[in-house]
Amino acid sequence: QVQLVESGGGSVKPGGSLRLSCAASGNSVTNDRMAWFRQIPGKDREGVGAIDRDGTTTYSDLVKGRFTISRDGAKNVLWLQMNNLKRADTAMYYCAADPVVQEEYGFRFWPIYKWNYWGQGTQVTVSS
Repeated sequence: QVQLVESGGGSVKPGGSLRLSCAASGNSVTNDRMAWFRQIPGKDREGVGAIDRDGTTTYSDLVKGRFTISRDGAKNVLWLQMNNLKRADTAMYYCAADPVVQEEYGFRFWPIYKWNYWGQGTQVTVSS
């Protein structure tokens, strides 16, 4: 069983930065495939970015160039560095682990795959 705990959310002005953390326990997952999602109340959850086993990262077009995913496998921590935040980035942010990947299609469809483990989320609010 894997437990994921996000932290680092808060309130920030537009243009500001935050770094979210996702601490994993139970099993070592941070060297495996993981992802960050976000959700605004009343809207569908959307993929923010993901990291593959080889460290390759991929991002939503909405955050590309502003957000960066990194990890420390030894510490079992995943991070999401968010720079130049916009009001539209306001959401609850979740980390996820252990996707059910259809290998014939590859990891690139990560936003729509089922993820078996989720954290409780951390709120990010961007407001002046």
